[in-house]
Formats: sequence, structure tokens, C-alpha cells
Amino acid sequence: MQVCCMTTLDELAPYAEAWDRLSAGIPFRSWTWMSTWWRHYGDEQNGRNRRTRLHVLAVFDRADMLVGVAPWYLDVSAAQGRVLRFLGSGEVCSDHLSLLCPAGLEERVTEALAGWLTGQRSEDSCGRQPDRWDLVELTGVDADDPNIAQLLEQLEHRGNTVHRRPGPNCWQIELPPDWDDYLARLSKSHRKQLRRLDRDMLSTGRAVFHTVERIDQLPQAMDMLIDLHQRRHRSQGEPGCFASSRFTGFHREVAGQLLSGGHLQLHWLELDGKPAAAEYQLAGNGAVYAYQSGIEPEMTDLEPGRLITLATIRRAVRQGYRAFDFLRGDEPYKPHWRAVPQASQEIRVVPNRTVAQLRHGLWRTGSGARQWIRDGLKRVAERGESR
Repeated sequence: MQVCCMTTLDELAPYAEAWDRLSAGIPFRSWTWMSTWWRHYGDEQNGRNRRTRLHVLAVFDRADMLVGVAPWYLDVSAAQGRVLRFLGSGEVCSDHLSLLCPAGLEERVTEALAGWLTGQRSEDSCGRQPDRWDLVELTGVDADDPNIAQLLEQLEHRGNTVHRRPGPNCWQIELPPDWDDYLARLSKSHRKQLRRLDRDMLSTGRAVFHTVERIDQLPQAMDMLIDLHQRRHRSQGEPGCFASSRFTGFHREVAGQLLSGGHLQLHWLELDGKPAAAEYQLAGNGAVYAYQSGIEPEMTDLEPGRLITLATIRRAVRQGYRAFDFLRGDEPYKPHWRAVPQASQEIRVVPNRTVAQLRHGLWRTGSGARQWIRDGLKRVAERGESR
């Protein structure tokens, strides 16, 4: 196995199809999602004392076939040093992130990556010397992810410190093949509420459910989603996700690509002829992922949120999806739909170097011992010890 660190999208673009094969159809791991994220979040305009660089570790077998991808970037700052993170992390809140690798090759791929990360080779297969790193910080990782587990085992074996802590739960419904079977799983009161809403609103035509089917429908539907989302959150005294120009720009671009590839499901609901709710969902790997939503704040008494959730779950059942994923967050409505929590984890890997370990200690102990650790960092710097 050979590892090559790729630092531009132009280098990676020829492998986009192979990347997607390794992503197992999970939209957050796809080339489309991650490359588009980098175009919007990967510039160096992150503050005077911070810069970023693409840092994707590609693993090739003896036949020069791409068999593994660590989809990372390098974030350099004075406070944390050189930190490796997943593409798609931060305010976009990508879930189910992982190392991309086919089943059966996990050990060999992660062994090659761990060897590269710990500097066991003077240069990679692209002729580049491995960069120094001070921290690998991974979020949005499923707690039972086998690829990540293999990599952490390899890194611990090589003397690195691995710190794990629970991340936010993702809530997922295991869908049956029939809508009535799904309804039978719900509580009696919830089932009664849904049947009433279906009878009084959807069946009468008072509520009309729409889905974007063509690219020309997308701009207007995105405008509707953003408007409903922002007005709902502003009514609650919150800025809303789309207050971020980068977040908005990323989704306006990536939505069209996802729709063309069959991985976007953008729905909206009209009540009495007026937009009342919108759902921005991704699809792949047999699952629908409920990523973002918007609700008309002046129509909450008509339960547009419950109505559009009913319609989207029923649609997923009828289309044969195996799961409906509400993604991260422990909001109280999720268990009512018989979603169950799927644990995630947040991971920090720290090399066995003094300054990196002191920074990790500062992070772990918080403000109580910060001055002691700052003094330690100062003493190390005065001795001229390498970071």
C-alpha cells in the first residue's frame, strides 16, 4: 500500500468516481459533498493567525488503484498548531464521516495511513515528505465505525495518545416495507394524531405536498426553504443556519449536484395555498437523511412540521428505503417517530511530543490549569524544543 498526500482538488478530481465507490453511497462522504465544501470553506480567509490547506491522504494498492481515502484538511493556528480535520466538518455539521475503504482492506489501509502519519517513511508515493501534525480531531464519527477503530488502534500502538468522548446522537428509524406496519409501531396517541392530520389536511387537499423533480424547480424551492428556516429561527431569537453566507453558498451549489446525482430530496408543503414547511433531505445507502428544515412561524397551530414529517417518512417507506435518519441532536420529537439513538464519538489523536501533549492537557483541564500549561509551553519554547 502506498500513501499520497494530495493538496489540491485538481489532483483529486481524476479519482472522483473511485472516491464515490468507496463512500458506500453515504452523501456526507461523497466527492460532491466534500469537494464542494472545500471550495466554500477551504480558503485561507480564516483570520490573521489561521490558515488551511487541503490534506487528503489517498491510499493506492500495487495496481495503482485507489483503495482508501482519509478526507482531511490541515488547519494551522497559533493556539492549536497543525490540526487535521474532516472535510465537511464545522458549521455544516456532516454526520457519519469516516475513512473511505472497502470491506476487507481496513487493516492494510489503516496500517499504511498510521505509518504515514507517524513518519515511518521519508516520503510518500507522490514524492512528498509527511507533514508534521499536532492533533487529529475527528467529529461526526459513528461510535461503531470499524475503519476509524482500526486507525486508532494502529496509532495507539505507535505511541500516540487517543482521547475519545461521546458526540451527539443521530436518531434513526428502521423502516418496515409497509406504511401500516410503521404506523403500528407508534404510540396509540401519536398514530391517532397522524391519521387525523392525514384525513383532515392531506386527503382533503388543504395540505399539498411537493417534491423537487427538475433542476429548474430547485432555485425557487431553495429560496422557500431558506426563507422559512430563517423566519422560524428569528421568531425564536436565533440567527438561523442560513445567516452564514458560506453555509448558504455551499448548499445552493451542492444541492444542484446532489439532485443531478439522485441524492437530493427537497420537499415543501403548502397549507391553504401558502408555503408552510420545507424539508431538505439527502438520500443514499438505502437511507433518507433529514438534514435541514423550515416552518412558517405563523402556521404552527396547524402543525406543518408534523405534516411534512409524516409525508416524507411515508414517501421513504413507499420508495423502499430501509432507514430514515434524523441526524444529530436529541430533540424530544424524534423518539415519538420511533427513532432510536445511534451513538457518535469525537476523537483527538495527539502525537508523543511535548508541546502537542501540553496543548492536549490544556484542552482537557480547562481554565483551572491553563496558566501552569502556558508556563510549560514557554519553558519548552525557551529550550528550543521542536514542536
